[in-house]
Amino acid sequence: MPGEGVSPGEGRVAAEAVEAVFREERGLLLASLVRRFGDLDLAEEVTSEAIEAALRHWPAEGVPARPGAWLLTTARRRAVDRLRRDRAYAARLAVLAADAERAEPAPGPDVSGSGQGFGSGSGFGSDELPDERLQLFFTCAHPALAAEDRTALTLRCLAGLTTPEVARAFLVPTATMAQRIVRAKKKIREARIPFRVPGPDELPGRLPGVLQVVYSVFTEGYAASSGPRLQRLDLAEEAIRLARILHRLLPAERESAGLLALLLLVHARRDARTGPEGEPVLLEDQDRGRWDRPMIEEGRALVVRALTGGPAGPYGVQAAIAALHDEATDVAATDWPQIVALYDVLRTLTPSPVVEVNRAVAVAMRDGPGAGLALLDALAGEPRLRAYPPYAVARGDLLGRLGRDGEAAAAYREALELTGTEPERAALRRKLGDRKPGE
Repeated sequence: MPGEGVSPGEGRVAAEAVEAVFREERGLLLASLVRRFGDLDLAEEVTSEAIEAALRHWPAEGVPARPGAWLLTTARRRAVDRLRRDRAYAARLAVLAADAERAEPAPGPDVSGSGQGFGSGSGFGSDELPDERLQLFFTCAHPALAAEDRTALTLRCLAGLTTPEVARAFLVPTATMAQRIVRAKKKIREARIPFRVPGPDELPGRLPGVLQVVYSVFTEGYAASSGPRLQRLDLAEEAIRLARILHRLLPAERESAGLLALLLLVHARRDARTGPEGEPVLLEDQDRGRWDRPMIEEGRALVVRALTGGPAGPYGVQAAIAALHDEATDVAATDWPQIVALYDVLRTLTPSPVVEVNRAVAVAMRDGPGAGLALLDALAGEPRLRAYPPYAVARGDLLGRLGRDGEAAAAYREALELTGTEPERAALRRKLGDRKPGE
């Protein structure tokens, strides 16, 4: 019987090894299978079966020297067996494969800049597992899919989260998330969206959507929309892992470097962003000795890459802002004029009310609270800020610095109505508790 004679300790070690391989290789394995068979459901099913087979065989036989290749071979055999049993299913996949082949772009200029095309620098040779995750990235983030479906599908397929985990990330019932993922897969299947990397002429229009999906995953991890914790570190770290893969696959794309830089420079502050009880700690009050300096240095090097060789993109500019924060010894020593100048650039690249709010706060640090408040008040009619708690919090803070405590309390109450996480709600209640009754 498999596993006979293996001690419980050895079995646990083998199971941990399988889990480590699964976390590292799952997206790579899934992408290769999708590319081969053209069907996400089939790829997911046989990937799971390959993992189950590994859990049965590896404890007794040992982890193979090339575990990813073992999993891929096993999964392919399971897929072929299934197709042999189900002729109708095989016929449908043959149609999808023919569509994908017709949609494959003709070889064009090397957009990676590496001379080796997409996937250069991924660490896999031609005789090893083909790194086709980039195709899966662009499929999951296809513009034909709804924005929420793109992010959910990316978390499920590329980050390897289970459907219940994705549901928790979006604070929806598991059944709702399962329907969302099924809907996205159905859309891919019925619209015959090809599993391929866009051609050089398509890439500039499609890459921002891919980067946005990864950034959305990180944003929910950095500042959860609701729940008992301010941060979802698991989501933030998965987003960084995905951003690393993208940067490795597209090493010459400066915005992929900018996105990875931004995530690293922001995530470097994670340990200082909350107090002992999970309460939020403002940037000016954070213990900067707890910031992750190696991560900051990695991010700073990527900023240089993102800003070199042409006009800056929005992620590169945001990363430069984050780098200025991380380089400063304290808030007073921060280069606020340069940060305001970078926000001026950012507002031309991606104009949005959120950028204007952040710029107003930077102006307040440079020119005083009155100047920042004037900019925030000028945004009062912006409908997208009515449900954006940081806008009300920023107004409350600047009003408080100007001694207008009653108005500050009103702003904090407004923010309290909008804020979703309990730590942030508790912090706002503490702010209001400092006010006199009736204010």
